[in-house]
Amino acid sequence: MGERRGWKTNAYNKVSVWLSALLLLTACGRSDQSCDLTKENPPEGDKRTASVTSSPLVETAVVEWGASHQKLTLFGKVAYGEDRYSRISSPLQGRVIEVRAHLGDRVKAGDILLVVDSPDIAQAYSEYVKEDSELEYATRAYELAKDLYEAKALALKDLKQAENELVKAQAEFRRAKERLLSLRITPEELDKPLDKQTITSRFELKSPLTGVVVERAVTPGQLVMGEVLFTIADLDQLQVLADLYERDVALVKEGQSAVVKVEAYPDIDFPARITAVGDIVDSSTRTIKVRALVNNKARLLKPEMFARLQLDLSEAGRFLILPQKAILEKDGKQFVYVVENSGRYVKREVKVVNTSSDQVRVLEGVRHGERVVVKGAVLIKE
Repeated sequence: MGERRGWKTNAYNKVSVWLSALLLLTACGRSDQSCDLTKENPPEGDKRTASVTSSPLVETAVVEWGASHQKLTLFGKVAYGEDRYSRISSPLQGRVIEVRAHLGDRVKAGDILLVVDSPDIAQAYSEYVKEDSELEYATRAYELAKDLYEAKALALKDLKQAENELVKAQAEFRRAKERLLSLRITPEELDKPLDKQTITSRFELKSPLTGVVVERAVTPGQLVMGEVLFTIADLDQLQVLADLYERDVALVKEGQSAVVKVEAYPDIDFPARITAVGDIVDSSTRTIKVRALVNNKARLLKPEMFARLQLDLSEAGRFLILPQKAILEKDGKQFVYVVENSGRYVKREVKVVNTSSDQVRVLEGVRHGERVVVKGAVLIKE
């Protein structure tokens, strides 16, 4: 019984010692003036100097250079190349009389996709022929009026009237010609003499680029009125649209190399290159859009696949790192406690970006070799 009573007494004494130390540290933290467990208090006017210069509850670490294998992973999806796909519609109304392109077909720029019979072309060409005739007549009338005026056989007002009629005829002819050009009649065809032109109501819709027919929404006999009929895409090169958090924007540059990973092929790394970093932050997600071009010659990647875009941060050269737990935040700012040569702690604002779940890259605020607090910062009072 005496031994048990003595053991309880020793345990009680140890607990009392620890509680006393903890209460003393807490009192230091709550005091308006700084407190030092081992030295005299710092000058009252030094607002940057902090207390608790030596304690087993406060751990520190040295600011080191980052390892070369640090990576930044962004999440996004695979998409068509920005300038490598086209949604094609007919510029005029009409009935489809022939469809030449089918889903999955590979087409070249200039290949005919479908043929439309359009009354718009027939009406526009009829107007063009009429205005061409009117222009020819107005030109002859003006030349005759000019000759008569020079021979003093015609009044000046009659010459001016003929001139005005010519100007009107020229304007109407240009309008009719522009209408045909808008209906995809080629300038070369319109430059031919009228009796050599072969313009009909048949309109041939052609592909504007080389690629694969990935969508088709038209059948023979269908009446088209401007809706999208085909989507043509170059699948040999796609892009990844990823979200970049604003805190990481300093790590990503145009031209930077990257790797694309998708769940369908977990063991394959698809080389990519950053082509654009957005200029606008999404107000709801606080992210910026990043575009990366990825080679897809093997056709393994599919648009709308979820993807991870991994960037090797070693390309930017050496950089300083700190443990994530060393970073404190207050009022939207980030800071650390730096250990001075005197053994005291100085609160210093820093700018950092995440490079992994437990490390950050330091952009501003501390230098290589400085020692900062990584544990027990709550016990430090400025």
